[in-house]
Amino acid sequence: MSEGNADQANREDLAAVVAAVLTGSRLLVSIAVRSLGAVEDKVTLPQFRMLVVLAGHGETKLVTMAELLNVNPSTAMRMADRLLAAGLIVREVNPRDRREILMRLTAEGQHIVDQVTARRGEEIAAIVSRMPIEQCRALVTAMTAFTEAGGELPEVALHPLGWPGI
Repeated sequence: MSEGNADQANREDLAAVVAAVLTGSRLLVSIAVRSLGAVEDKVTLPQFRMLVVLAGHGETKLVTMAELLNVNPSTAMRMADRLLAAGLIVREVNPRDRREILMRLTAEGQHIVDQVTARRGEEIAAIVSRMPIEQCRALVTAMTAFTEAGGELPEVALHPLGWPGI
């Protein structure tokens, strides 16, 4: 195969991979949104992302949370205000540095993360159970490579939801 043909084939392969990942990500986003259905009156998708980060990282500074969510600190503060009012997080001044604000989940906040995670897992399991075992194994290999290339920590290192990159 000539160099020009190889480049064309590589571009076509890349385009096919991108199209497949975009399609898969649409499915995963729709599953995530549906899994929030039972708690949608309590939290929005962005607020849920904050809960997930807190579940994975534990007590977190407001500035760190803004960085992890890739939002401005003022946006993170407004989200935290709403979650605080709903009784899903606790926000306190750091006793070691009074200029810092620390946040952590309440039991109710953890319950919401667990409930949504369980619903999402059930829906994904139902879909995967319709796939042949060979494709399931290939999916594990492909998704592991994809998340590693994207810098996502393995699920065992985070809360089982493993969500922060949406």
